[in-house]
Amino acid sequence: MSDTQPTFETIQLSDLENMAPEDRDALEFGVIGLRPDTRADVYNATEANMAGVDPAQVLGAPFFSTIGQCMNNFMVAQRFEDEPDLDDIVPFVLTLRMRPTRVRLRLLQARDTERRYILVER
Repeated sequence: MSDTQPTFETIQLSDLENMAPEDRDALEFGVIGLRPDTRADVYNATEANMAGVDPAQVLGAPFFSTIGQCMNNFMVAQRFEDEPDLDDIVPFVLTLRMRPTRVRLRLLQARDTERRYILVER
């Protein structure tokens, strides 16, 4: 990676996979990484601060059924099931545990990478 910090639009799946946790924490947008079983194993500090959810509650939890229930739908969760290669930005409204908040989500997945990512720009 270069000296400039990647943006919500420019960061690549390989960047996220190869970043040190402290570098992911320094990003200006939320980063949630999910294993194939949809358990969260990446949750950056930016997302924790903006969502007000402690990483200890998120890491290891089945994301779509316990943490991101408002994303357990055809717009987010189902796309990971239907599209083995995915890089799309989706306007979304977060509703769980907060007043409705307009965000942009970026969904990233590749068939040759186990972890899939949800990026959250508020």
